[in-house]
Amino acid sequence: MVPALYYSAESYSTKGSKLMGRQAAGEAFLRALLRAFPNEPVHALLHSPKDAALIDKELAGFGHTAGIHKHHLSSLEAMTASMLYLPSPGIDEIAWHRLKMGDRSFSLCGVTHTTATHRVMETIANLPLAPIRPWDALICTSRSVRNTVQRIIEQQFDYLRWKLGATRLELPQLPVIPLGVHCDDYQFSKNQQQKARKLLGVADNDIVLLFVGRLSFHAKAHPHPMLAALQRVVEKGVGYRKLHLVQCGWYANQAIEDAFNETQQILAPSVVHHYLDGREAENRQTAWASADIFISLSDNIQETFGLTPIEAMAAGIPSVVSDWDGYKDTIDHGVSGFRVKTIMPAAGGESENIARRYNLGEDTYDMYCGQTCQYIGVDVQQTADAVYQLVTDKSLRKTMGENANKRAQRIFSWDIVMDKYIELWRQLEHLRHSHSDSFGVNPIKQSPSRMDPFDLFDDYPSVIANDHGEFLLTSPLNEEDYQRIVSLATFRYAKRVIPSWQQVKLVQTSMGSKKQSFEDISSQCKAALETSTLSETLCWLVKVGAVSI
Repeated sequence: MVPALYYSAESYSTKGSKLMGRQAAGEAFLRALLRAFPNEPVHALLHSPKDAALIDKELAGFGHTAGIHKHHLSSLEAMTASMLYLPSPGIDEIAWHRLKMGDRSFSLCGVTHTTATHRVMETIANLPLAPIRPWDALICTSRSVRNTVQRIIEQQFDYLRWKLGATRLELPQLPVIPLGVHCDDYQFSKNQQQKARKLLGVADNDIVLLFVGRLSFHAKAHPHPMLAALQRVVEKGVGYRKLHLVQCGWYANQAIEDAFNETQQILAPSVVHHYLDGREAENRQTAWASADIFISLSDNIQETFGLTPIEAMAAGIPSVVSDWDGYKDTIDHGVSGFRVKTIMPAAGGESENIARRYNLGEDTYDMYCGQTCQYIGVDVQQTADAVYQLVTDKSLRKTMGENANKRAQRIFSWDIVMDKYIELWRQLEHLRHSHSDSFGVNPIKQSPSRMDPFDLFDDYPSVIANDHGEFLLTSPLNEEDYQRIVSLATFRYAKRVIPSWQQVKLVQTSMGSKKQSFEDISSQCKAALETSTLSETLCWLVKVGAVSI
């Protein structure tokens, strides 16, 4: 089964100026989906009308020729797909839109990326409150992130149990499915490897360690443990060879770049440092082709899975990573690389103040992440020992690199991961058709906070047009009067909702010169106007003084 895509170019493209892991993951997912269903048209629910041209261009770039069916939220009922995939956890919002069609009309499938922002945490906390059904799913990319999601939901339900006496908790499926990698993208010939190393000025016996990712000490990985460990390795002695560190990523601003440069000079002066702008595909190719060892010591709650370690595995490069969140699921310690121990304090100390300041808006999200990571430690000596083993043992590098590549092919190849997605979608389809609603059908058709204003505020007016009162045509409009009114700036802005002259003319003709009830007017207009249109036209005529109540 082919899902429809909730499409925003920002979520599926790596061509922007701020390359994020979720964008790389979204683009890779899209490639995998097109590869799995090469002859099927793509159904896309567009986030914005401007995305219509962008999806044409993007899919054409991937060689897709089977057609695209585009839909907008305003015409959601026109979407015929039985599954809608979102490249985010925000299935709760779409579930409310789905209500008007019935919650069995299609399944929803989202995926986690970062879970540390207030917006995402609120999205997860809203799952018990939203019309999410068992035939929906929120894919968790690691066991750690699923535990986080469950903790948030449990806290919310504890509150609902206390506040409302809630006893039934209905949630989406929460399967753990990793992100994938297109392994063929990371296969490099000897010639490509030599060319990349020559471009960086790396001698044959030198060792290149590679970090790939956003260069952010406050929201990605603090560089101190890595730099301090590499300096220890050099000082311990690695023969005549040089240790090169290639950091392939991008800096958000000049201040962050200056901070990285300062830290490198002070903590790792004996290491040869290289920077490659990771937003350029050619630079990413150079980085991966040149590397002997991959290193990533993530220590940030912004992280949930970590795409780059599985890219390193696909490239056949052994890794030294922190034993942190999704990295625990990807690098098998001692086989395809090393995982270095991490530590953070127990809850209840300064972390409560950090959370409070973020909650009150006294600190930004970046400051929240940055302050938190100051208390998250990565063992520097263990890092140095792991790197030293790999630097000084070529055979170990080769064995671990081969193991890494096999593991990537077996577990993290997008062909394998996409099969897991498809199997999940089939299970959701079965649930959607077979699940029994022992508690009855959902009684509402829209979110209580998004109601029709003429329903929500129906106690405001004296009368409702189709319920009570009689109406008298006191000052009928001719077409010239009508055009004069609707051309005024005070009406012109609402042109889309103002009744047409044909509607106005029909209602006025039906009313005649006597008082009439709404039912009387309706019976005369029934063949030409729907009840709602008559009601709206009549109210507008009252507004402009043509009709009196």
